[in-house]
Amino acid sequence: MSKETIKIFDTTLRDGEQSPGASMNTEEKIQIAAQLERLGVDIIEAGFAAASPGDFDAIEKIAQRVSNSTVCSLARAMDSDVKAAGEAVAKAKRKRIHTFIATSKIHMEHKLKMAPDEVIKRAVRAVEYARTFVDDVEFSCEDAGRSDMGFMKEISDAVIEAGATTINLPDTVGFRLPFEIGAMVKEMSEYTKGRAIISVHNHNDLGLGVANSLEAVINGARQVECTINGLGERAGNAALEEIVMALKTRADVFADFKTNINTKEIYPSSRLIASITGIEPQPNKAIVGKNAFAHESGIHQDGMLKNKETYEIIRPEDIGLDMEDTLVLGKHSGRAAFKDKLGKLGFTLDDEALNASFERFKILADRKKEIYDDDLRALVTNEMTSAPKIFELISLQLMDCSNGVPSAAVSIKKDNNEIIDASIGDGTMDAIFKTIDRISGYEGQLLDYKVKSVSKGKDALANVTVKVSFNGEPAIIGHGLNIDTMLASARAYIGALNSYLSMEGKLKNRYSDSSKTI
Repeated sequence: MSKETIKIFDTTLRDGEQSPGASMNTEEKIQIAAQLERLGVDIIEAGFAAASPGDFDAIEKIAQRVSNSTVCSLARAMDSDVKAAGEAVAKAKRKRIHTFIATSKIHMEHKLKMAPDEVIKRAVRAVEYARTFVDDVEFSCEDAGRSDMGFMKEISDAVIEAGATTINLPDTVGFRLPFEIGAMVKEMSEYTKGRAIISVHNHNDLGLGVANSLEAVINGARQVECTINGLGERAGNAALEEIVMALKTRADVFADFKTNINTKEIYPSSRLIASITGIEPQPNKAIVGKNAFAHESGIHQDGMLKNKETYEIIRPEDIGLDMEDTLVLGKHSGRAAFKDKLGKLGFTLDDEALNASFERFKILADRKKEIYDDDLRALVTNEMTSAPKIFELISLQLMDCSNGVPSAAVSIKKDNNEIIDASIGDGTMDAIFKTIDRISGYEGQLLDYKVKSVSKGKDALANVTVKVSFNGEPAIIGHGLNIDTMLASARAYIGALNSYLSMEGKLKNRYSDSSKTI
């Protein structure tokens, strides 16, 4: 008997980016989209085109880059939103517009201030207009988890008649329990059978996002909306990796279903998202947490030595995790070997990016005795996702001692001109950042600072992530990579500054943040 495919709709680039501090620049979004395509995601929600020029630009570029996955843009049930979405995905090989409006009584009365018949009229207009741009239209009943079933059936009939092919039932505030989601999905699935696909979008406010999604599949949902690492606003969304691996591992329960996900790309996808957003999964996070395959208990270790299946229901290699942290390449390795290795790690670089990455690899190989897969992932990701280098660090000289005054001398290139300045600070890091501010003319406020070892050993690469607000505007994330933590910190700060300067409109949304919630 053939299995039914559960479509995986990834919204890391849209709902995931709404997670506080997880904003990404265009190049970062393009690289994430490319990885999601390698992962086998069916639909990539690339953003909310009407939110900002930066969002529109990222969606448009992703639409031109991705060929196997459907590229989708979110749009409120407004002509201006739908038009922006349609234009942004216009060049995609497979394209979708995802439009939504609230259907719960509390949202219609207090947020929309609209009568139910007005909501239906607005929804139908949005779907009809979306069909002038694409054939594939998804409609979401925002806050479906608290909506009246009779009204959801009424509005679903109307939008299906208008051309919607997918009806999404978001539990927007993560309020419902699994049996409640199951009952809602079952009734709606039977009601719309043969006319539209039922989808779910479960938030994790009560920690039930994944459980609710799996219950929805059992009861008729054939599309699940989720994010890598469970990213998303508030407590996040249902985690893609947990849903997919639950479906695969519990084939006895989900025998009739399959996904198109290449599970060996789960771990690389998780690491890429964590590296770009600076948000690491908690150590005990299911599937991708750093302790997910760690066994400290003596009883567990004894069992694992005798038979791994005693305490391990998923093999690390099933999600693309090499527990041996495979040693690769060295300073004598050539460009061909370097390119071949990157290909095996899932990277496809054009000549310019390959040359830049290879140059950085050779510099690293001269300083670092052993280079691992994670080193290469970090190095190439850092190179491929960096913003245009308006300011570029040339050199850094520090002075610090227990009784002295910390100071930093920094040399930065801008427009082929070298600018040198120095400053003192309350600490070495403070001195570095103050000097960069003096040279650039932009005052930054450091909101968060994280440093993480990329691999192992005393000469491990330091991966620094900073969150900086320039001139009082929304925070921007910057990344820096170097064996020297201070150099990595300076590069991260300059990276954040470059992203700030290169973002069109500096990501100022035209509308309130509440408009992006479903």
